[in-house]
Amino acid sequence: MTDFQTFAHLAFIDLGEPEPKPTSINGDQLEASKTLWTSPDGTLEVGVWECTPGRFTASRDINSETCHIVSGRVSLHGPDGRSEDVGTGEMLVLPKGWKGEWTIHEKTRKLYILHFEAT
Repeated sequence: MTDFQTFAHLAFIDLGEPEPKPTSINGDQLEASKTLWTSPDGTLEVGVWECTPGRFTASRDINSETCHIVSGRVSLHGPDGRSEDVGTGEMLVLPKGWKGEWTIHEKTRKLYILHFEAT
């Protein structure tokens, strides 16, 4: 039988102890995350992520990502120089192949959905 799952309010889910962000390029950022659900075939992962202010590089080489900002404010910087601000309650999609940078202006928490290709 397949059934649904529910989770606590995303703003209050305990993500554990934050650790240094490996791709941080400015701000000595700390991040924490918790995977909430993974599909049986491994093509979807849903979780919550949080990061402190600063700037980091990001790459979606093997997957795409859909994000809903639960709290905070960020700027996304694409490889073409385009920049876009995204804040609480807004959603963004990073397609497979996207590369760029995130600037975290204030501590930010997001719901993420990673989309992988079936193997």
